[in-house]
Amino acid sequence: MAASTLGVQRALGKSVIPSLVVVLGATGTGKSKLAIEIGKRLKGEIISADSMQVYEGLNIITNKVTAEEQAQCPHHMISFVDPLVKGLYATHFIWFVSLMQHIEDLHRQKKLPVIVGGTNYYIESILWDVLVDTGENRLENAQSGSFISKVELEKLGGLELHKRLNDVDPEMAAMLHPNDVRKIARSLQVYQETGVKHSCLLQKQKEQDGADGLGGPLRFSNPCIFWLHSDLDALDERLDKRVDEMLSLGLVKELKDFHQRFNEKKIQDNSQDYQHGIFQSIGFKEFHEYLTAGRDISQEDHEKLKIKGIEALKQVTRRYARKQNKWVRNRFLKRPGSNVPPVYGLDVTDVSLWEQTVLNPALDILDSLCKGEQPSVEPIKIEGEGLRNKRSHHMCELCDKVIIGDLEWTAHIKSKSHLHHVRKKRKAEETSEHQQGVGSDVPSAAKYQKQAGSTSYTPGSDSDTLEPGTHRNNTRDNEKEISEES
Repeated sequence: MAASTLGVQRALGKSVIPSLVVVLGATGTGKSKLAIEIGKRLKGEIISADSMQVYEGLNIITNKVTAEEQAQCPHHMISFVDPLVKGLYATHFIWFVSLMQHIEDLHRQKKLPVIVGGTNYYIESILWDVLVDTGENRLENAQSGSFISKVELEKLGGLELHKRLNDVDPEMAAMLHPNDVRKIARSLQVYQETGVKHSCLLQKQKEQDGADGLGGPLRFSNPCIFWLHSDLDALDERLDKRVDEMLSLGLVKELKDFHQRFNEKKIQDNSQDYQHGIFQSIGFKEFHEYLTAGRDISQEDHEKLKIKGIEALKQVTRRYARKQNKWVRNRFLKRPGSNVPPVYGLDVTDVSLWEQTVLNPALDILDSLCKGEQPSVEPIKIEGEGLRNKRSHHMCELCDKVIIGDLEWTAHIKSKSHLHHVRKKRKAEETSEHQQGVGSDVPSAAKYQKQAGSTSYTPGSDSDTLEPGTHRNNTRDNEKEISEES
C-alpha cells in the first residue's frame, strides 16, 4: 500500500479530514473510476449526486456503475425511486435528506464520503447551504397532495405565473422574466409550501455566518474537490465510443421496454408527463421519433430513425460535456467568493497515463490535506480572483432583458445586441425630432446606456436565487438538468 494511502487512513482514524471528497468532471472523464479507487484505498464510501441515477432500472441510459463496480466499494443514493410513480417533484428533497444522513453516518464511523457528480444543483446543495429547507413539513405537504405541483404550475404559462408571483413576492418577480417558467414555478412552490416569500428565505440565507454574495456558507469545512478534465477532441472520441458501447449493451431495448411500461401506466391513470422526471435524461428525447413511430412505417425508414437517434445522442452528449465543464469554471473558477473551496485539476486526456496523471496525484493531495500540509500540487487559480461581482438586478428596457450581476451588466451594455438597440432608438428619436422641427441636441449614446437599465434589489444567493445550479437570469429558459454518469 502506498505511503500516502497509509497516511490518509491514519488521519481518518482520528477524524474525517477532509470532510468529504467531491469528484467533478464532464461525462466520460472517468469520475466513477477515481471515486472507487479512493474509496477502496482510503476507507471511503461513494455517494451519487446524479439526479437520474436515483431511478430504478434504466442502468444503461443513466450510465450507472455496474454491480461489479459497486461490489468494490459501497455506493449510496442509486436506484431507490420508481420512475413511474406519480408525484416525483419532491425527489430532490428526499434525496437530500437521505444524503445528509449518509454523510453523518459515515463521519460517525470515521469513513470518508466520496461524492461523485453529477447534477449541478445536487453538487451545490451538498457543498453550500443553498437549499430552501422546509423540514418535515415539506415532505408531508408533498405527500398530502394539498397543493399545485411544480409540473402543474408550469402548465399555466409564463405570464400567468409571473402575475401570481408578483402578487405574493414582488421582489422575486422583479428578478425573473415571464419566459422563465420553471424558475417562477419554483418560487411559487417555495411560497406555497412554506408560507414565506422565496426572496426572504434567500436573504436569510445570505445573512448566515460564512455566507457571501454567491450564497450560504459551506456545509462541511475543508472539502477536497477534484476536477477531471480532458482535451476536447480526445473527450469527444471517447464519448462517441461510449455511446457505441451503450448500444452494444442493449440501450435501444432498454428504452423500448421502458417506453412500453410508461405508456401502459399512462393509459391506466393518465398521470405521467413526458417532459419531466426520468425523461430529462439524455437519450429519451433523441430516440423519441424512433420509439413512437407507427407500425405503418417501413423497416428502412424505421432504421433511419434509429440511426438519426444515435447521431443525436452522440451530439447532445458532447454538448452536455461542454456544459458541465462550463459550470465548473463558472461556479468555482470565475466567481470568486470567500466560501469557494480550492479545486485540484486532474488531466484525463491520455487514459494510458491514468495512474501517473490522475490516481497518484489525487492520493498525494489527500495525504497532504490529512496531515494539515500544503499539497505539492497547486489548486487551479481562480480566474476572476480579486473581482467581486455584486449580484444586483438590472433591467435593460431597450433589450427587454433582466440581467443579474454587475459584471454581467457591464458585458451586456457592451454587447453588439445592446448597442444595436441603442443606435436604433437614437435614430428613431432623431427622425422624430426632425419631423417635429425640434432643434434640440440629439441625445448621446451614453445617455441611452444610462437610461437602458437600473440597479435595484439584490435578493441573495446566486446559486439558489432561481434554482440551485443557476447563476444568472435573462429571457432564455435555462436547459433542464439532465443525467450524466457518476
